[in-house]
Amino acid sequence: MRKAVIPAAGFGTRFLPFTKAVPKEMIPLIDKPVIQYVVEEAVAAGLTDILIIISGGKMAIQDHFNPEVALEQRLEKSGKTALLEELRAINRLANIHYVYQQELNGLGDAVSYAECFVGNEPFAILLGDTVTSSDVMPVTAQLVKTYEKVNASVVALEEVPWEKTSRYGVISGKTDDGSLYKVDKFVEKPAPADAPSNLVIASRYVFTPEIFECLKKTPRGKGNEIQLTDAMLLMLQQHPMYGLKVNGRRHDIGNKLDFIKSTVEFALQRPEFKDQITAWLKTLKY
Repeated sequence: MRKAVIPAAGFGTRFLPFTKAVPKEMIPLIDKPVIQYVVEEAVAAGLTDILIIISGGKMAIQDHFNPEVALEQRLEKSGKTALLEELRAINRLANIHYVYQQELNGLGDAVSYAECFVGNEPFAILLGDTVTSSDVMPVTAQLVKTYEKVNASVVALEEVPWEKTSRYGVISGKTDDGSLYKVDKFVEKPAPADAPSNLVIASRYVFTPEIFECLKKTPRGKGNEIQLTDAMLLMLQQHPMYGLKVNGRRHDIGNKLDFIKSTVEFALQRPEFKDQITAWLKTLKY
């Protein structure tokens, strides 16, 4: 597997007014924008060709991954070689391509724009406003490894409190080991009383290319949008699909509270900040 698709066309209304001029995917976690963490995760899974689906006003994403000659020359002249190499490494991460989603009609519609890029190959999807972390291996790498084992589409799963199932796509299925589930149902954002489980899709997917034919047959669903979960339900009628309860955590940067928590967590993971942040947190009295 060599291809990844990153949908990044949404407005980011939960972060207005900041996202009025800046894409939500460019919100920084410490000193790197969210979209860079996502691209790095794809690269760490061995994926070399990446398509980012964008919309109008998202040029900052392209600018971030393109060389900035004037800035590089300035850093070189000032002797800031470490910072210069860090910027150049961003340019070399992967073969990055872009396509515009002409009208925002949901995640399923966004993914359909990747059909020509993907061709007849399996591919990964990483949502562009969500960062994952793991002590074992990157979440997308876990999915790729599972795909190679089952030779079928597989999605990342996490358990959430039942009252939060209405925020996500939810699965039901059977498992032999408590981590890999053979899916028998997908439900998009069910009320807690209607949810078949509290296992939800955690923003990472690996699909076989048959998903595109299913997307073409998928009518508008919740929010009058083309839902990827509905296309997955159609696909399930003819192809086996799996869910992997991943070893790792999902950080939803599109949510203000989770963004604040994630910023603190990522700061505590940095040796140059850990002791000072820890000491500072202990002084807070609210």
